[in-house]
Amino acid sequence: MSDTREWLVQWLRDAHAMEEQAETMLNGQLSRLESYPELSKRISQHVDETKGQAARLRTCLESLDEDTSTLKDAGGKLMAAAQSLSGVFAGDEVMKGSLASYTFEHMEIASYRILIAAAESLGETEVARVCEQNLREEEAMAEWLKNNLPATTEQFLARTASDSDDAKR
Repeated sequence: MSDTREWLVQWLRDAHAMEEQAETMLNGQLSRLESYPELSKRISQHVDETKGQAARLRTCLESLDEDTSTLKDAGGKLMAAAQSLSGVFAGDEVMKGSLASYTFEHMEIASYRILIAAAESLGETEVARVCEQNLREEEAMAEWLKNNLPATTEQFLARTASDSDDAKR
């Protein structure tokens, strides 16, 4: 097996773990966003996209006669659970979650760009196609977050100014 192929497999495993982490993180946020229905709706949609992304990555690994990394997947989920729990104690949980989500989307975008380049260099056109599909979904979520961060911030600040208990979530 070539070093290049080994890197592609490694990065596909990393991306799968990243999507498992994202699903756990998003579900944690989603369970506590009662007061932000638009954000909640978009995160819910992205949870479904994230599940599809992980499934497609698993299929890519299988097509290369490889499997996901149970250790990496579990580690990613554990990190996301810890991050999600830490938000419960923040007075501005919705803002911390929005910041984390926007940052995470850009990490995912960079990961998929790397995977596409590696897959193309190996002639793995189906892997590249799958990663391009995942990339488009991540870019769309990052764009949505970028466009909606001002409104979320304004809602948070307005609720905080009125001493509303639902500002945080």
